[in-house]
Amino acid sequence: MSFAMIVNMKRIILSGGGTGGHIYPAVAVAEALKRRLGDTVEILFVGAEGKMEMEKVPALGYRIVGLPIAGLQRRLDWRNLLVPFKVLKSLRKARRTIREFGADAVVGFGGYASAPILWAAQRAGVKTLIQEQNSYAGLTNKILAKRAAKICTAYDGMDRFFPADRIRLTGNPLRGRFSKEGADRSEALAHFGFDTDKKTILVVGGSLGTRTLNEMMKHWIASLTGEMEVQVIWQTGKYYEQEMQQFLHEHPTAHVWQGAFIDRMDYAYAAADLVISRSGAGTVSELCLVAKPVLFVPSPNVAEDHQTANARALVKEGAAVMVADSECREKAVGEALRLLADETALAAMSQNLERLARPQAAEDIVDEILKLIE
Repeated sequence: MSFAMIVNMKRIILSGGGTGGHIYPAVAVAEALKRRLGDTVEILFVGAEGKMEMEKVPALGYRIVGLPIAGLQRRLDWRNLLVPFKVLKSLRKARRTIREFGADAVVGFGGYASAPILWAAQRAGVKTLIQEQNSYAGLTNKILAKRAAKICTAYDGMDRFFPADRIRLTGNPLRGRFSKEGADRSEALAHFGFDTDKKTILVVGGSLGTRTLNEMMKHWIASLTGEMEVQVIWQTGKYYEQEMQQFLHEHPTAHVWQGAFIDRMDYAYAAADLVISRSGAGTVSELCLVAKPVLFVPSPNVAEDHQTANARALVKEGAAVMVADSECREKAVGEALRLLADETALAAMSQNLERLARPQAAEDIVDEILKLIE
């Protein structure tokens, strides 16, 4: 490496973790930074010890430092007594990490894992940027935004949480290439062993799976008295795979593809006429990019009920419909079938989703990072 490259080297810390919803946006920005700056950027991830980022991030070729930080349990638990000690230890390690790495900027993607490093950076005079993925801001981001130089958001109207003069609407950064054009539809249908003359529903519940969506599918299939009028790509998740395989063995149907994971999400989106899904931030952003009509069933088991807020933001724009988790088993499939029969509604929903898409999110966030340090 030349002397000029060393002098111009930019050192950036990216932090967020606990779930893929915080990790993968950070990785998408890291990839955009490498595309833009090449060998003149050094990236360090900071996460929480024992959480998934400590395995996922190194597997992608990035260095990561783990802090002993832990979140409060939502019920009475003796482990909550240890949290203050872990916070103090994490702050000491965060200050040391910033000093030794020589950080020019620290970027936080939410979750308690990002709190100590952002707090320490702000008090050390290092510029910080926060990326908020949801339409209802998380607690960590709300607190740390007060001293952040810039807040990148995925939704309009976030000035109810953050200082309006520091907000930049960028959208959520995504890994991979998602677009309305996508894969060839005929090729995608063939991949799942489907016909071209039937409508297709994609039911997707995340890597671990979603009990509510799986119970919805079981209830529907068990109640059928004739041939299924549509075909379904059913992603059950790893946790529920054996149970759902046994169910399909007892209730065989030729029009369902079932799997724990979907390796080719580009094919799944290309094949689908309608998606039934949870409404996590990453999923919402993907669906806007592929412009697939969607019925959201928000998870009620997330902080600040942010999935409901995400879904409502799209419903308000005519870009989605929503069924409550408590009503999903009986109502969601019927609503999905009614939507599939209304070509006008599907087309309008697709147009509204496309209007909300922000395919340049990672690049726009990189722009803001570079503005801070230049």
